[in-house]
Amino acid sequence: MLHRPRRLRSGATRRSIALLLLAVPLAQCAVNPATGRRELSLVGEGQEIQMGQEGAQAAAAQMGIYADSGIQRYVAALGQQVARVGERPDLPWTFSVVDDPIVNAFALPGGPIFVSRGILAHMNSEAQLVSVLGHEVGHVTAKHSVNQISKQQLLGGLLTVGMIVRPELQQYGGIASQGLGVLFLKYGRDDEVEADALGFRYMTKIGYDPREMAEMFKTLDRMSGSGTRGTPEWLSTHPDPGNRVEKTGERIAQAGPTVANARKVERESFLRRLDGMVFGDDPRQGYFEGVNFLHPTLKFRFSFPSGWKTQNSASAVIGASAQGDAQITLELAGTGSPQQALSQFLGQQGITVSGTSSAPINGLTAAVGTFSAALQDGTSLAGYAAFIQLDGTTYRLLAITPAQLMRNYDGAFRGTIGSFARLTDPAKLAVKPARVALVTLPRAMTLTAFNSQYPSTIPLEQLALINARTTSETIPAGTLLKRVVGG
Repeated sequence: MLHRPRRLRSGATRRSIALLLLAVPLAQCAVNPATGRRELSLVGEGQEIQMGQEGAQAAAAQMGIYADSGIQRYVAALGQQVARVGERPDLPWTFSVVDDPIVNAFALPGGPIFVSRGILAHMNSEAQLVSVLGHEVGHVTAKHSVNQISKQQLLGGLLTVGMIVRPELQQYGGIASQGLGVLFLKYGRDDEVEADALGFRYMTKIGYDPREMAEMFKTLDRMSGSGTRGTPEWLSTHPDPGNRVEKTGERIAQAGPTVANARKVERESFLRRLDGMVFGDDPRQGYFEGVNFLHPTLKFRFSFPSGWKTQNSASAVIGASAQGDAQITLELAGTGSPQQALSQFLGQQGITVSGTSSAPINGLTAAVGTFSAALQDGTSLAGYAAFIQLDGTTYRLLAITPAQLMRNYDGAFRGTIGSFARLTDPAKLAVKPARVALVTLPRAMTLTAFNSQYPSTIPLEQLALINARTTSETIPAGTLLKRVVGG
């Protein structure tokens, strides 16, 4: 979802997102504020906050922030309520909705919390949202990521901290061998049990019905077993410790009057906030038709070689060969001229220039350089750097492979660079995303009947998931249900 120029930062590949080398300080034992345990801590709170803030910038660049100020304010306000009743209320907590259709939520060290619009679309009450926010706050208050970092530091390893790594080349850093997606720091099952318990504690403290936490777990379980594209990313980074629904029931049974009186759900008011929310991929931020990538908002198109794996993110469009030994990346290069951008690129230390060209590409001003670059391990990369200007914005297409394979990929690289052109097809420019719409049932009916009377542009199975219903149960008249329209 390469976004509008105001939402992009040029030169994003010059930084390896969320990788940090930390010097190991003197070890100290500290009492965990959420659990009361004494734990070895090698990361001070200042370091924790700094890592989280750097990771938050990376998350925003990688995924994009969902452009709905009302939803952002709503989620932030709920999150702050949760954080205030936690054991670390003075952290610089932030709560944001990322423009990601995948069902996910994650916490960074020191306070940044993110939920995706994809997970919001699968929730059916404010209490369910609070349960997820409480779970993520629990990871931070219990210092789960900090504890992992301390253990890794103690072993003297290279530390992956930021939670989110864009899977592309560091500048001349070698070929990305796998994974065209985000990489999250994974928690252990004990951490998950603890975060569940803390989330339970926090949501009941502010009066929300913990039975809705169990309902959220049921939805995630159904998604995990459905085999649909929507299988939650949340479960890949938050391993299911098992029996979450039952354990929530046990906590309710064992709890005192505070939990017994926690009955706030807010189903309808929550659902009405979802009315009109983008559902699934937003084609306005770029989409693929086979090997062709089209961006209606920025009005360009280009093609990847056949058989390549591709990914569209908020800051780059990336393709990798099936063997993982070649990569093409498109990203913004600022507003300077293509020739200036190419000269700056080729002038960097370690680059050997093989040739340049300033011939237009499909009528657009362009500058292309062929180069090689020696890596520290003695190997060499080779490829093309193409800078193309469209409507005052310069784009960079970087195509690279190990030097010994350049002959194999030369034609594919040139084909992709030569395919960059202005998008002019009115139908492609006018494409719209699918959106959530709400319907109040005029009479009792099954979801199957509902879908017949109020059709959605998603499969019936997926419609059942987002409404937390079965297809055959009879739903009472007056019930507010979600459907998906358009797209």
